[in-house]
Amino acid sequence: MTLMTIADTPHSIALGSAIGIFFGFTPLYPLKTLLSIGAAWVCRCNKIAAAIAVTLHDLVIWAMPAIYIAEYQLGCWSLQRPPAQRVHFRQFGLHDYMHWHVFSRVVWPTFWPAFVGSMFLAVPSAIIIYFLMRLLLSRARMPQKKA
Repeated sequence: MTLMTIADTPHSIALGSAIGIFFGFTPLYPLKTLLSIGAAWVCRCNKIAAAIAVTLHDLVIWAMPAIYIAEYQLGCWSLQRPPAQRVHFRQFGLHDYMHWHVFSRVVWPTFWPAFVGSMFLAVPSAIIIYFLMRLLLSRARMPQKKA
């Protein structure tokens, strides 16, 4: 309901919401909110709607771990790579996290396929949310006819 009461145009709120949902699907965990606000600023749409949508996306969609795994596997399939073997972080010591070889061996090979796979869900979801939000906002703000 907060999105419905924002004082802005339906297009601006809908685009901000779509940007938030788009970044909600990406595996950019610590940067999702900042990136959605930045993208909303660049697109000149509602930054509050983008921040609310990206936050609601992670709170409402309780199945995100399963979605992230599916995005990773979809990305591996689309990049024609075999999925990496499961990484057990217990095999690394604290000093290993301070070196770039851990990033190149563990993080990067799993991030890129997950990012590519997330586009298959993020883009259609953002498009659907844009049109749905714009329709709902336009109808909610339409003056009511008196009988």
